Amino acid sequence: MTELFAGAWGPLIIFGLRIIDVTLATMRMLLTMRDQRRIVPVIGFFEALVWVLAVGTAIQNLHSVWHILGYAGGFGAGTLVGLWVEGKLAVGLATVRIICKDDGEEVADSLRGGGFGVTEFSGHGRQGRVDMIYTLVKRRQIPSVLKIVEALDAEAFISVEEPRTIRRGWLFSRRRS
Repeated sequence: MTELFAGAWGPLIIFGLRIIDVTLATMRMLLTMRDQRRIVPVIGFFEALVWVLAVGTAIQNLHSVWHILGYAGGFGAGTLVGLWVEGKLAVGLATVRIICKDDGEEVADSLRGGGFGVTEFSGHGRQGRVDMIYTLVKRRQIPSVLKIVEALDAEAFISVEEPRTIRRGWLFSRRRS
């Protein structure tokens, strides 16, 4: 196996291992911030296992610029892959805040019709009265919410944030399987 890592394929193997380990590291950190306590240690175990293989091989071949470039390149590529994977998984919840000059009630009713919980407020902005709408959704549902809002009010101000702590509310009133 040492011959394989030291040979011409070594830099590519290191590159691939680094993509895997940095992707896992990125996922682990992002999931830690989202309080996913069960999966984070499992990811950490495999991340460390792959990292030991990659760094050990790179250190054994410090005389080769290609091995070093494979190590560094895999780090950069792994960061991109990790962010892409996390975006596709879309774990967690998001608070969507919508401010409409007009049609706020229609937007809120459409969101409710789409199965989303909505809280409405009246407010006053720079140019007069506005309707403010808050909804808490799963992150993977954000595109659906944006589509509903933008179809009814293309000028609506929309902000999306990830809440750190959530207690009670309609989303948690049903037993989840």
